[in-house]
Amino acid sequence: MSDALKHECGIAMIRLLKPLEYYKKKYGSAFYGVNKMYLMMEKQHNRGQDGAGFASIKLDVEPGQRYISRVRSHASQPIQDIFSQINERINAELSEHPEYADDVEAQKKNIPYIGELLLGHVRYGTFGKNSVENVHPFLRQNNWMHRNLIIAGNFNMTNTNQLFNNLIKLGMHPKEKADTITVMEKIGHFLDDAVRKLYKQAKSKGLNKKDASPYIVDNLNVAKVLRKSSRDWDGGYAMAGLLGHGDSFVLRDPAGIRPAYFYKDDEVVVVASERPAIQTVFNVPFDAVEELEPGHAIIVRKSGQVKISQILEPLERKSCSFERIYFSRGSDAEIYQERKELGRLLMPDVLKAIDHDTTNTVFSFIPNTAETSFYGMVEAAQDELNQQKNKAILDKAGELSKEDLLAIQERKIRTEKIAIKDVKLRTFITEDSSRDDLVAHVYDVTYGVVKPTDNLVIIDDSIVRGTTLKKSILKMLDRLNPKQIVVVSSAPQIRYPDCYGIDMARLEDFVAFQAALALHEDRGTSSVVEEIYNKCKAQHHLPDAEVTNYVKELYDPFSDQELSDKIAELLADGSSLNAEVKVLFQSVEKLHQACPKNLGDWYFTGDYPTAGGKRVVNQAYINFFEGNPERAY
Repeated sequence: MSDALKHECGIAMIRLLKPLEYYKKKYGSAFYGVNKMYLMMEKQHNRGQDGAGFASIKLDVEPGQRYISRVRSHASQPIQDIFSQINERINAELSEHPEYADDVEAQKKNIPYIGELLLGHVRYGTFGKNSVENVHPFLRQNNWMHRNLIIAGNFNMTNTNQLFNNLIKLGMHPKEKADTITVMEKIGHFLDDAVRKLYKQAKSKGLNKKDASPYIVDNLNVAKVLRKSSRDWDGGYAMAGLLGHGDSFVLRDPAGIRPAYFYKDDEVVVVASERPAIQTVFNVPFDAVEELEPGHAIIVRKSGQVKISQILEPLERKSCSFERIYFSRGSDAEIYQERKELGRLLMPDVLKAIDHDTTNTVFSFIPNTAETSFYGMVEAAQDELNQQKNKAILDKAGELSKEDLLAIQERKIRTEKIAIKDVKLRTFITEDSSRDDLVAHVYDVTYGVVKPTDNLVIIDDSIVRGTTLKKSILKMLDRLNPKQIVVVSSAPQIRYPDCYGIDMARLEDFVAFQAALALHEDRGTSSVVEEIYNKCKAQHHLPDAEVTNYVKELYDPFSDQELSDKIAELLADGSSLNAEVKVLFQSVEKLHQACPKNLGDWYFTGDYPTAGGKRVVNQAYINFFEGNPERAY
């Protein structure tokens, strides 16, 4: 993706179902869980590089022994940093106490981080300060083992203010108005309530205080706690939690916006944001990894019992299509084919843009994630070339010389690596304020392969702000002196803000929004901009479910092609380029054709999967019109 875009976090939860001694004997180390968690987090580092955290719980420890360990980092390489800290601590203990080396019981008792229950998290700081205090997992501590709660999630709530006020109504005094805190405290409140009720039940049955503890462990209904906690949540989430006594869960939102996958056998239960991470780390086939259904939670009891429970009534499935276009690792078998299909489906529009002249066209891609859709586009180009060859042969039937046949057969699709990303420079571009100064040097180009008579077709995952295209890529490509530059986006036009975890919050940042404003100005219909504002403002007091997305009216007068042409004009930067520039976008219909399981398209269509989304887009427009730079959620 050419635009710098922060997005979804990643979670990993591992529950070892056997005693640690089992893993020592079979795999040679009682640190089996820690090692696997390191790999799970590394295999999902694409989901977060601003911070990483790890937590573990030891089961069945004696009173007075620590059973919860946690380490977090927001260093430049946070995963390596936290596991360096873990390894240093483990090695220090083993060095100081060599007698622990083959004594698993002593290791569990005396060395932190070793445990049967582990939780990992990688984070992109899309909102809030990027400090270690914002890094998951979060810990809610209590001297009652059952009331200790560790939370980590890939989520964003649209109604944090409402959730915060609900906590106040419950008599609480939250320390922050952040969705992570409000979610954790909400779960914590109902967890405390459930534990209190079970304690009273235990006492009524004649159990003493000590015996009440195992009674609570055996009878705690985690699904019921989650149902009460999540009934008012509005957002996209995959929420993972560990309870101090050993129960654990991962809950997915009812629209399936955020992804969650799991695998279980007689040794381990593992849950993660991405399927390939589980496949690779545990060496299991595609079909062995299951998708957690929307509105459901996978709950692992301390006993090792695993249950999938419906927590919330599933909504219409609207899984995030950006997961398939860009966010998730392309090594997933389904995602790989879907990305290729996205490229293939764009080919008819590309052929029209180049007048079917495949001979004088160079095909390339913006590194690195657009490479897979590039393969699909090139395969479709090869199909077109084969048809041209067949026609050329048939047109000369009976008159075809050997030289003519060789000339036809030698025609090939020209593919080159044109754009080169300078990784060292990329690491500095993290804040909006500094991006513009450095962005021009993020990409370089390959010289000597494009001729002045060539079309240059280059595919990208998506075009969000268009900043990098305008300030760097197009100017660098123009140095190659092509006849025409055709920029192809495997995603449709991004017109609306996201409020479920992607760093796309401000309408005025989107080049499609800027194009719509420019078209209204060109046509003398700019009054509609204030009319929409007035409509948004008039419904500001309404409940979320009654809000209408009037921002759609900004785009309604224009066809997709008209917006694409205006976007090309804006990116060409006042005709400072020598080459003609065209911009092609995927259609929403073809996106759904390529990615039939992930139909969440609110950033393209404005059709939000939750009521809170309509409030967010309403507020985003109000903020734009009033010049308020704040986010809408």
